Parts: sequence; C-alpha cells; structure tokens
Amino acid sequence: MQLDQGNRFHRKDNMSDNKPGNHKNRAGRRRRLLQAGIGMAAVAALTPFAVRAAQRELRVGYQKGLLSLLKKRGTLEQRLAPLGVAVKWIEFSAGPVQLEALNVGSIDFGDVGEAPPIFAQANGTPIVYVAATVPRPAVEAVLVPATSAIRAVADLKGKKIALNKGSNVHYFLVKLLQKNGLNYSDVNLVWLAPADARAAFEKGVVDAWVIWEPFFAAAEQTLAARILADAGGVVKNRAYYFSSKDYAQKNGDVLSIAVEELNKIDIWGKANRSELAAELSAVWGLPKPVVDVLVARSSFGTEPINRSILAEQQVIADTFFELKLIPRQIDVRDAAPAALGRS
Repeated sequence: MQLDQGNRFHRKDNMSDNKPGNHKNRAGRRRRLLQAGIGMAAVAALTPFAVRAAQRELRVGYQKGLLSLLKKRGTLEQRLAPLGVAVKWIEFSAGPVQLEALNVGSIDFGDVGEAPPIFAQANGTPIVYVAATVPRPAVEAVLVPATSAIRAVADLKGKKIALNKGSNVHYFLVKLLQKNGLNYSDVNLVWLAPADARAAFEKGVVDAWVIWEPFFAAAEQTLAARILADAGGVVKNRAYYFSSKDYAQKNGDVLSIAVEELNKIDIWGKANRSELAAELSAVWGLPKPVVDVLVARSSFGTEPINRSILAEQQVIADTFFELKLIPRQIDVRDAAPAALGRS
C-alpha cells in the first residue's frame, strides 16, 4: 500500500503539471536557468586562471643578499604565476628574527646561518630544512682593531666580544675557543645586533667582534679592522633555506622552484663575480671595492639536504645543549625534508 501511495503522489504531481498555465511557468523557469548558466559560463571564460584557481602565497623572509637579487629580478614571480602563487617579500636584519617570524606564521621561506635553526627547533619552531649552500668558512671572522694587542685567539681570554646571539657566528666562536684551548666561560660576551656591534667596536667598547658578511668586509675596509681568525678549519658555515613543516607539506612544488631560481643566481654569480659585486653593492649600499673583497672569498652553490648535512647540524645542536645554550636536546632529523625521512 505504501508503494501505491507513492505512485499516487507521483501521479498527482504529474497531473498538477498538466493544469492550464503550468506549461508556460515551466518554460519560463527553463529559460531563466538557461540564461543563468550562459552568464556563469561567460564569467568563467573571462576570468584569469590564477584568479579562478585556489590562490596560494609564498611569503619570503630575507636578509640583504642573494634573495634580494632574486626579488629584484622577478624570476620567482614569473615561475610561480602560472601556479596561481603570489610572492610577498619581508626583510630582516638577522636569522634569529626570521625564525621567530616563521614560528608565529608570518613567513613561509627564508635563508639563515647554521646556528639559528638549532635554537628555533629547540624552542619548538616547526622548521624544516629545504636546501643548503656549500660550506663558506671564509665569510665570517673574529675582528679586532688594527692597533689591538690581541694577536692570537688565546689572547681573547677575559676580553669583551660582541656578537649576535643565536647567529651563525655564535657557533663559530664556541668552536674557535675550544680549538684554541679556551672555555666558553673564559670570555665576556656582549650580545649586539650587527649595527650596534659595529658602533661598539668602533668606539672601543668591546675588544673583538665576531661577524659575517657584508659587515665583515665593511669593517675590514672602512674601520681598518684586523682579522684575528676566520672560520676556515673551524666550522663549515653553510647557509640554509628553510620553511615550516605545514607549508612544505602542502607546497613542495613552490619551494622547489624557489631553490632552483636561487641556484641559478648562485651559478651566475660564480661565473660573473664583478657583476655580482656591482649588484650586491647597490643592495647593501656599500662601495663596490668593499663588496669585491667579500665576493672574492665567497663560495657558490646550493645543495639538497642530505643525511650528512643533517649530521653536521646535529653536532651543533649537541654542542649547544652541552653548553646549556638551548633548553632541551633535539634530534635534527625531526626537521628533515619529508622526502628524506627520519631514518
């Protein structure tokens, strides 16, 4: 009986449609639906694909350097536009601040020295390594005034040394002291950002300054600073490109393109050092002869993250934990690219 009732209701609907005037109403509805469909199709045809597609964004945190050249050239935007990816650039003065921005979700990609990722991971930042540069030990150093009585690393005992806490030079100084028979506690560290450290160094408030390029070459050339020791034979001093775990998981194609474009500039710079110095001179606002010095001692090349590179970072992490510079022991493999895995 339920089936018969259903058939009866169905037949009733058909009968109501056959009432006078309903044919005209039905035709009108069809006409309106057809017109609406044509209108929607026309809008879709005229809308650019990048707008119609789910919009993505790459927020690049950068320090003045290679990423500045990539920004200026616009090739990253050109590569990512067909994927519907917009690029936003945010400038920083040092690596630790960049990674703070990553932790709060303000950037998706950036470049940093070897030490900041260790501090970031220890503090819970969801960082993942994306790529690394080749070792560059000649582009960081301990500087002293030209007239300083400090002639050897051992002479740093009891002296005031300026450096940026948590930066690449932080680890360099730790290993340099160890290599020369000094303890970390044998020196008085003064935590200063590069601009403030330069001012303190120039005024004689500190006895030495541990710094990276281009501040290194600028001090050497304009303040007559003397190199006490660079990182050669002490640390490798790679730079790293990083992202967040969430962004890397969802946007691996975007990150791969960013690294490809950076490596193109790296390769070009190695073959065209004078032209590279000219471009970086404009970026940093430094005389070209100063930049020529740092370009001459630079190494070029970008490499994928591998287990050997992660092992290098693990040594840094273990060293910092032993010195109680980080709050907990970490496993750097937790920040490995997903393709590499933790094993």
